[in-house]
Amino acid sequence: MSVDSGRLFEIAWKVLPRLPRPVVRGVFAAAADAAWLVRPAGVCRLEANYARVRPGQSRRALRRLSRAGMRSYMRYYAEAFTLRGMTPEQIEARVRLVDAEPVLAARDAGRSVVGALGHLGNWDLAGAYAGLHIMPVTTVAERLEPPHLFEEFLAFRQDLGMEILALGDDGVFQSLLRAVRATPPRLVPLLADRDLAASGIEVDMFGRRARVAAGPAALSVATGAPLVPISLSYERLAGDRRRRAGSPWGLVIRFHPEVTTDPALPRKERTAAATQGWVDALTSAIAEKPEDWHMLQHVFVEDLDPERYARTLERASRRTEPEPEGSAS
Repeated sequence: MSVDSGRLFEIAWKVLPRLPRPVVRGVFAAAADAAWLVRPAGVCRLEANYARVRPGQSRRALRRLSRAGMRSYMRYYAEAFTLRGMTPEQIEARVRLVDAEPVLAARDAGRSVVGALGHLGNWDLAGAYAGLHIMPVTTVAERLEPPHLFEEFLAFRQDLGMEILALGDDGVFQSLLRAVRATPPRLVPLLADRDLAASGIEVDMFGRRARVAAGPAALSVATGAPLVPISLSYERLAGDRRRRAGSPWGLVIRFHPEVTTDPALPRKERTAAATQGWVDALTSAIAEKPEDWHMLQHVFVEDLDPERYARTLERASRRTEPEPEGSAS
């Protein structure tokens, strides 16, 4: 009997906000531990990726890290299913900004900002906070199967105030260009730490080759908008902030220094250089708190099927420009 994941998500979004938050957190923590014990393919892949972040770790240490990673990952879902029920005051209390001044200065000067993000922390909470306190948010979401599951995620993110474009639809990059050039200015954050399509760019990541999305860098190069790596991590809350947040967990949004490139370089080379720049920033952030990097898929080239990857490279060689997209998923 097949499971209708879209229907399950729809039920979760309706039912879980009505339950006490500690109960929801407990259920998802138990689900994280159960998955960690069973070790399905996603957990094994998470451990393999963490082994690249922390080389030389013992098997036991990697298992402890993957357990923390699964709890962080399930915390994201527990929060996602209840985020619609959070008040603006709770969202504000949950989030702490670090080094946001250059982004706020760009906004005040009427300039949009392109953000390069990884699958870290809770990007939906970050988007909801940004729309309330920084500037309007436009981003791209990957189409999920079944289609009504994508529609549920689309409605969820739109309810949080974000403008969502569907990855793969015609004219997505042109829509992103319009968003960056819009008035008032917008924040355009793109999840980009994984892209196995012909549009991806190979980079150095933790001393290995990995393939990430060209989107953030290509969009910045095309528009002149600042390209800012953004990392997300969880932190424990206490005292008054914990009471106002209604949660023991807060989210840290760290804005890293703007990535700049030589404007004299050809566009393709600038895009590649800028991509390596934001990857370097996020690599440093991931190394500090790898448990908040929810990467349960292949990202390193050595882990890919050689024949399929060769076909990807062949398709890429026939392109005149990279397809500049990144996505939320």
